Amino acid sequence: MQGLVYRSTGSWYSVRDEQGLYWNARVKGKLKIDEDISSTNPIAVGDVVQFDVEDDTTKTAMVTNVNDRHNYIVRVSPHNRNQKHIVAANLDLALVMATIAEPRTSNGFIDRFLLTAEVYHIPAVVVINKIDLLKPKHKEQLEHWQEMYESIGYEVYPIIALEHDSVLALEQRLAGKTTLFSGHSGVGKSTLINQLIPDLDLRTKEVSGWSGKGQHTTTFAEMFDTPAGGRIIDTPGVKEFGIIDVEKEELSHYFPEMRKLLTECRFNNCLHINEPGCAVKRAVMEGTIAEDRYISYVTILDTIGKKW
Repeated sequence: MQGLVYRSTGSWYSVRDEQGLYWNARVKGKLKIDEDISSTNPIAVGDVVQFDVEDDTTKTAMVTNVNDRHNYIVRVSPHNRNQKHIVAANLDLALVMATIAEPRTSNGFIDRFLLTAEVYHIPAVVVINKIDLLKPKHKEQLEHWQEMYESIGYEVYPIIALEHDSVLALEQRLAGKTTLFSGHSGVGKSTLINQLIPDLDLRTKEVSGWSGKGQHTTTFAEMFDTPAGGRIIDTPGVKEFGIIDVEKEELSHYFPEMRKLLTECRFNNCLHINEPGCAVKRAVMEGTIAEDRYISYVTILDTIGKKW
């Protein structure tokens, strides 16, 4: 039988078959999977799998094969910082949710997420929540982020997740798509998902006042169907996307605004730090590449090659 993985708890998977029935499935021995990935988890939410029924009464099954993936996105394994963990597979979109205040998301976190999506060839969108809480200085930051990300080709959706009218444009964008949702705890990810899927009632938690950081409410990746014919994959509170499989010389290829200037640098292997004749540094000086994005680039560049 064939099914789609909706939930992963590490060793058990919730798989929906083509009739809409859910099965609790385990992996049969050592699954032959894509050895190029060498991840800590053989199956991810969003995978299409083949399975054999073990017990029709208890709805248990054994996964025998994972179909080829169109794409996937990874993070550093939470258990082993030198290994990869596949967050989700077969995605149409990757969505990063941020807030400018209560709690504050760094644009470094956003840029790491966008970089990961670029590496794995998944279109990404940026959602900025809680815009009703913004003070004047925060509104300037919102305008800056919007201009900065839209100018390099990313869609930006400023929203109030608690208000349905505020999320209509985003809802239309996600219709019919399988979308990965990511963001720090407390940014309103569960609130937005509840808004998009009203009968779901995902647990949400207030931002803890003493730290300004949200409390984690999701433990495992899980996929939900939306009324608009799409699917949302909610992810565990990912503290950070470690940059995997990227060499220093390749990093700028995944920054769209830098990518188009690479042929103009004097040196083929230019890292855009101290090299003479660097088109990227010139663009930063001239203001055509945002300084914040360049700072993210340099910060990420410094981490490559170090053990996460």
